[in-house]
Amino acid sequence: MINAVKTIGVLTSGGDAPGMNAAIRAVVRTSISNGLSVKGIRRGYAGLLEEDIIDMNNLAVSDIIQTGGTILYTARCREFKHEEYQKKGAEICRKHGIDGVVVIGGDGSFNGASKLAENGINTIGVPGTIDLDIACTEYTIGFDTAINTAMEAIDKLRDTSESHERCSIVEVMGRTAGHIALWTGIASGAEYILTAERFHGDIQRIITKVQDRRRLGKKNHIIVNAEGVGNSNEMAKLIELATGIETRATILGHIQRGGNPTCKDRVYASAMGAKAVELLCEGKTNRVVGYHHGEFLDFDIQEALSMEKSLDPYLFHITRKLTTR
Repeated sequence: MINAVKTIGVLTSGGDAPGMNAAIRAVVRTSISNGLSVKGIRRGYAGLLEEDIIDMNNLAVSDIIQTGGTILYTARCREFKHEEYQKKGAEICRKHGIDGVVVIGGDGSFNGASKLAENGINTIGVPGTIDLDIACTEYTIGFDTAINTAMEAIDKLRDTSESHERCSIVEVMGRTAGHIALWTGIASGAEYILTAERFHGDIQRIITKVQDRRRLGKKNHIIVNAEGVGNSNEMAKLIELATGIETRATILGHIQRGGNPTCKDRVYASAMGAKAVELLCEGKTNRVVGYHHGEFLDFDIQEALSMEKSLDPYLFHITRKLTTR
């Protein structure tokens, strides 16, 4: 194989996601098996600008596939939105002999990757975000672990809600994308699933449903609320005031980002990391790895960023039938 690059840099950027370490491991080991050198760029683009760059070998990624978080750390970097810092980042790559970069992150991270490509650094993006909000791919690293973490938490809350005959509002992550709420709501048998895409503030409809279920003899009620919908604590107060049913809000928060990645996240992240290196070896740049119809493919980054991803209409359709009880 004639390599288009000799040294690959790898970084994680934006919010962390379970499975990022599996992707890092795949990038490092696939690169080395192809005769390339690998450098880890710590703390994303912020670390790149500060030249927080380390050499990596096979041992550096030993025993990390099962761990959550990212061994390269992550950070958000507002400076990298500006052209002068984008050029500086590319010059730092050249200074350290890095001629190809694998960026593991979400859409904001991919914008940065595209800017590096414009400045002459071959760049491939790998979708690492628990939100499943990148339209070109059916899978993003961390989503499967996050929804299983949320589902298990809701199962536990169901037990205590039943014991106390409560209504529980469980807030999950997803400011602009309701995929976590939709999947965990279905999996946990929630009575109501609220997402920014579909909920338009009709709290009375929820109150009526809770009252109807209570009259039928239902002792507990679970409402899954995506964080982008609104204040879960205020919603709990309104429901309790209107129904007389004790209502508690539980905000799961960042536990959804942590924990050991599931088998699916480990395998898919490994495949995506390896695919990214193979694309760089083929001389490709400004691409993002995606999973579509059973295949690992690549897309132009700008094309990928311009796509819109909606909630699965069929999954949303069946919630109306499955939440009737």
